[in-house]
Amino acid sequence: MIDDNFEEQNQIRNSASRSEPARGAGWEREVLEKLAFATLREQRAARRWNIFFRFVMLGLIAVGLWLAFGLSQQEPEIVGPHTALIEIDGTIEAGGAGSADSVIQALNRAFADETSVGVILRINSPGGSPVQAGMINDEILRLRTEFPKKPLYVVVEEICASGGYYIAAAADKIFVNKASIVGSIGVLMEGFGFTGLMDKLGVERRLMTAGENKGFLDPFSPQSGKHKNYAQELLNEVHQQFIDVVRQGRGKRLKETPDTFSGLFWSGSKAVEIGLADGFGTVDSVARDELKAEEIVDYTQREGLSEKLLKKFGGAVGTAAMSSFWNSAARPALK
Repeated sequence: MIDDNFEEQNQIRNSASRSEPARGAGWEREVLEKLAFATLREQRAARRWNIFFRFVMLGLIAVGLWLAFGLSQQEPEIVGPHTALIEIDGTIEAGGAGSADSVIQALNRAFADETSVGVILRINSPGGSPVQAGMINDEILRLRTEFPKKPLYVVVEEICASGGYYIAAAADKIFVNKASIVGSIGVLMEGFGFTGLMDKLGVERRLMTAGENKGFLDPFSPQSGKHKNYAQELLNEVHQQFIDVVRQGRGKRLKETPDTFSGLFWSGSKAVEIGLADGFGTVDSVARDELKAEEIVDYTQREGLSEKLLKKFGGAVGTAAMSSFWNSAARPALK
């Protein structure tokens, strides 16, 4: 590259020298050389940028292909008779790792596999959507009926509360750690009211609706007694559904007290004592001692990086457009 530059510069000088008048004019030669060198530098810079952008485009194409084909959900490697493991970690909500779509798909694969001797559902969740939890609970009951010889056990790690316990109640047995947090069998609907602050600031709420109850639980409008009573009835209805699920799942093992369905939660050791859990164990110990199949295969439906990016950036448009409307209305939650 240095030799090429030197040769090009000599050529420019020789050309400029030949273009001089016979007697010479130093300043004219100097101007010609500067113009020639400036043109040469611009051409070289343009070539470098062209090469750079080509490499960038190739890199983007390679990353796109890698995301599209290299990070998709991998099928579990089947190794013969084994324990099928499915994890629910985090909030139970649509679109998340604990969504009904993801968990039910994994459950069906685990139960349908002829080489799985049983299923362990490892739960570490504070709860979430009663709808998502109810769908998973219903599917577990269906699969247990379809595959009566294939048990499903729940293993609780840190916490199995509210919506998490709603799901766990469908299991054959529930195993915990002595210090796990279990329970919180209740329903809540949360929000804020800003009417007093708005009055102090002199802010007027202008809400127009078609339908006398369309502004139900609007945080910027006074709460009416009618709406409060209606919300409480709704919560009581969902709570009763939760209670029925727990009673059905735990049966005579449950030692009911006035606090059982009050929303309180207990340690793992206390949960065993009052019948919310059956014993102490981990995934490994349950696979070894209960299912007699120490080989564990993970069936959890996990998102690849490409799916996460598409969901994050593609779904952000709709989320941003609807967030103000959706967040203005409180919704029942098991958490």
